[in-house]
Amino acid sequence: MRRKRRGLNDPSKMAYVLRDKSLNFKYSTLEKATGSFNPDNKLGEGGFGTVYKGAFADGREIAVKRLFFHNRHRAMDFFNEVNIISSVEHKNLVRLLGCCCSGPESLLVYEYLPNKSLDLYIFDREKGKELNWERRFKIITGTAQGLLHLHENPTVRIIHRDIKASNILLDSKLQVKIADFGLARSFEGDESHISTAIAGTLGYMAPEYVAHGRLTERADVYSFGVLVLEIITGRKNGTSKTSEYTESLLTISWKHYQSGSMEELIDPNITHGNNNNSIGLFMRGQILRTAQIAFLCTQENPSLRPTMSRALQMLLRRDEDLPVPTNPPFTDEDTMQLYVDSHRLLDRSSLSSVATVSHSSFCPR
Repeated sequence: MRRKRRGLNDPSKMAYVLRDKSLNFKYSTLEKATGSFNPDNKLGEGGFGTVYKGAFADGREIAVKRLFFHNRHRAMDFFNEVNIISSVEHKNLVRLLGCCCSGPESLLVYEYLPNKSLDLYIFDREKGKELNWERRFKIITGTAQGLLHLHENPTVRIIHRDIKASNILLDSKLQVKIADFGLARSFEGDESHISTAIAGTLGYMAPEYVAHGRLTERADVYSFGVLVLEIITGRKNGTSKTSEYTESLLTISWKHYQSGSMEELIDPNITHGNNNNSIGLFMRGQILRTAQIAFLCTQENPSLRPTMSRALQMLLRRDEDLPVPTNPPFTDEDTMQLYVDSHRLLDRSSLSSVATVSHSSFCPR
């Protein structure tokens, strides 16, 4: 008989975790720290809530995520995020300081990261200049190290399910902190996959997961590959409309890679501050090699994608020959949405299955 997966959404277990780890904050304390959630302290907003900057009386700065629940599933996402992020600790994962579930809405309290999220840099023409290739490469390897820790944690394997630029936070030294674990899922080491409702952001979701709801670590690997291409090109993986059809960044990049013109897509901000703003041979080689690793991570066949440990190894061992990637899935966001809608219709009979999908191009979580 198949063992039951760990019940991270069990409220009684959640209450035990809160007591055991002393994570609970008083609502009044957090309300005061954020100036009664003053709009001037707003750091960002997503599908599950709004994040505010706060400060305790002793001067410690915090980030408070304010969640509004309209159904049981949103409450379970809150419990899930607290339980998962409190069970893992790594230099490249955002640190949970505590939570509050006793006030008019539930709150999560995280360490405050002054440089906010990666998307504010790589998709901005001016702020992108602050991230040269050396810094971007460190962000790529830092994200890989954080994901590796989640996937190969000796206690519990965790799949993030929503790796994208807005969920990669940067500290004062521009070091990576993976954030937003509301959609994360964990499972036993002997399980090959989880069958679950679709959740994530269109453009970053692996096609086999969207089509069949079968979740493995390779779904995070796919999202990581898309993120790497965004970091290299400075472009979002939304669809680019032409007169006849739409193309994703992944499709456009693959065509350039095949034709040997990938260098044309490199974000000009990468060379900002270099002499003559030119790409040296070493930098050019490293960027193109990193792009090739991104294509290996986004191959249509999930079994061909590397694990995160293998991807990190390829990133760091620059003298190692890389395999030739096979093609990525040629699906745009419209096609992905059809898969999601079909999955949602099939799951309507199950009360425990709800598809939660946002669009990377206009509705980031």
